[in-house]
Amino acid sequence: MAQEAGEAKLRGEQHGRIVEWREGRESMLLVQAHLMVKRYSLFLVAVFSMFPLVLEGQNKPTYPGSWSGIVVSSACNADEAFNESPECTKDVPGAKLALYDDTNRVMYGLEPQTSVTAHLGEAVTVQGTLDGETIRIATIEPMSIGLSVGQKAPAISLQDQFGRIQTLDSLQGPNGTVLLFFRSADW
Repeated sequence: MAQEAGEAKLRGEQHGRIVEWREGRESMLLVQAHLMVKRYSLFLVAVFSMFPLVLEGQNKPTYPGSWSGIVVSSACNADEAFNESPECTKDVPGAKLALYDDTNRVMYGLEPQTSVTAHLGEAVTVQGTLDGETIRIATIEPMSIGLSVGQKAPAISLQDQFGRIQTLDSLQGPNGTVLLFFRSADW
């Protein structure tokens, strides 16, 4: 009987270990399942958080406005256009026309090209919408800078270097007045 009791005790201990092992295995499986759910959830959050970025990249904002500059060949770069290279105003096969804005040294693509082909080399003002680096043209007109020949200047009143107020009448000599405006040399 003692032997049977010892075997029963041994079986009880083994059964206890098996139960503990099963419980440990079950809890380990639960922990693994919980970790898998967390990882999958994080993966879904990452994937779905990218959707707004993808959509934003596809829906680029457009900006309405007006731009002035010279219509040049896109075969020319901004530095060549700034230096008024004659190559910039030549019709280059395969090259598109662009607007060179010399106030900020930027070249803008122009669309539709049919609207600008007659203006190569001309100073123009373009109205439309800026889409990335391309202006979608609504209107294009020759740029008007300054007064036309013979047109009377508007009344002005400015302070000279000595603090005195000068007007067109005070500046006018016996042969008229010449006004000269220029950009600074470092611009």
